[in-house]
Amino acid sequence: MSEKQTIRVRQIKSGIGYNKKQNACLRGLGLRRMQQEVELEDTASVRGMVNKIPHLVQIVG
Repeated sequence: MSEKQTIRVRQIKSGIGYNKKQNACLRGLGLRRMQQEVELEDTASVRGMVNKIPHLVQIVG
């Protein structure tokens, strides 16, 4: 069986002061606090959310 691909995403900036859609992307990715990292499945929907908020998150590895 093939192992599912994952990516690690870290929140590098606060969502305060940004619009509701950008904050919803942070919550949708499972990020709640600064410097928190989450490991997510590498899908088109996750990549799309990350691409909407590149100024708030960073792909770690």
